[in-house]
Amino acid sequence: MPDKKGKKNLPKSTATSGKKLSGSDSGNSVIDVRNKIDAIDDQILKLLKKRLNCAKKIGQLKEKGNKAKWDPLRERQIFSRLSTDNQGEFPEQSLDSIFHEIITTCRLSQKEVAVAYLGPEATFSHLAGVKYFGTSAKYRPVETIEDIFLEVERERIEYGIVPVENSIEGSVTSTLDSFIKYRVKICGELHLGIKHHLINQSGEIKDIKLIASHSQPLAQCRQWLKKNLPEIPCQSVFSTGVASKMAAEDPTIAAIASSLAIKTYHLQTVISGIEDYRGNTTRFLLIGKESPSRSGNDKTSLLVSLLDRPGALNDALRFLADRDINLTRIESRPVKNEPGNYLFFLDMLGHLEDNPIREGCEKLKQVCSSYEWLGSYPRSKS
Repeated sequence: MPDKKGKKNLPKSTATSGKKLSGSDSGNSVIDVRNKIDAIDDQILKLLKKRLNCAKKIGQLKEKGNKAKWDPLRERQIFSRLSTDNQGEFPEQSLDSIFHEIITTCRLSQKEVAVAYLGPEATFSHLAGVKYFGTSAKYRPVETIEDIFLEVERERIEYGIVPVENSIEGSVTSTLDSFIKYRVKICGELHLGIKHHLINQSGEIKDIKLIASHSQPLAQCRQWLKKNLPEIPCQSVFSTGVASKMAAEDPTIAAIASSLAIKTYHLQTVISGIEDYRGNTTRFLLIGKESPSRSGNDKTSLLVSLLDRPGALNDALRFLADRDINLTRIESRPVKNEPGNYLFFLDMLGHLEDNPIREGCEKLKQVCSSYEWLGSYPRSKS
């Protein structure tokens, strides 16, 4: 019935449900909470601006003191402190990713960085560069891995990022050979999980007459291609980016490429994840003219040739083992035009500034006919 003012009385249950529909809960509506989020976002933006200005000030102070712009130890301490303070409340991997972008952007505000990678756009090398430096760096595609080394050696570009080994197919020989030929230093490393996508213009498998990709992805998808597309020929090209560009220009060509290539070249996914083995990872190295100072969690790489005498390799390994140095990789490469002679690539845990590494390397020189320190650099987090 109507009340004295002519308004109908609503049942108590209906009024309650109306309150729920309005989004209120104990006095807090969705709009109220969103307003709080907006205020928090505004605070975050203000703090990001303040952090950026502080980073620029540090850059100016380092410039006056002629100090290196990049301090790996300081960055590692920041990540460690944030992880401890977080206590797992914010997703750890996301927290690391967010602050990696913030720290990298602030560092690059001190000095713009250009990075060469095996192009064209959207190759796995391009992806590795973005993962390492974030989106604020300037990325320059080049045609071959050797060209990356050449650009860095001649200081036409500050850094290059190159693949050195894959967990399935092994070493990238063009990278190892370029270390022999060019004088550069390793500045960092990165492990990138590789997922291969079969892509073309239509997204239809029936349209594929040719499959193009770099030799490594073709090898990493060999069994899948043999089982599912045995009649389709494959063509090896300089990079997955080149293959994607070919697919964008010809509807009968499919590429095996990265997720970034799909967006960059406006292609469609035919089948995702066609690699033969899960857990496929490629190790990339960052090269430049100078290695960074120690971070406390580093690797050191050497390129050596041993004296032509019995026991030389055994002595070299013993010098390192006697100092509890963990040798994580040793690989030989033949010396061009010198049959029977080999160079050895060595990776070990630690920095040349660490006493055991420095002493071990000095002893190592005693059994080497040639010795080159390729660099000491922060280890990959993954």
